[in-house]
Amino acid sequence: MDSIDLIREFLKDRLGADPEKVVHEAQLEELGVDSLMMLELMFEFEDRFGIALDKNMQSPKTVGEMVAVMDSLRAGNS
Repeated sequence: MDSIDLIREFLKDRLGADPEKVVHEAQLEELGVDSLMMLELMFEFEDRFGIALDKNMQSPKTVGEMVAVMDSLRAGNS
């Protein structure tokens, strides 16, 4: 599963977000992602891919930024 699919699945399951609206340009806040939901998404990512996120990282604002963070960390873990 790639990063965008994980985000789409997570937001559909937790928020009922339409996967077609979960695109790189979409603002996470506009999709209903608040700070708590962001933490849950990060924990899900860590669990799925066995990667520890930097606790000091800046919170992504868009789906594209989130994908970039996830892909970067996954590439570094390979």
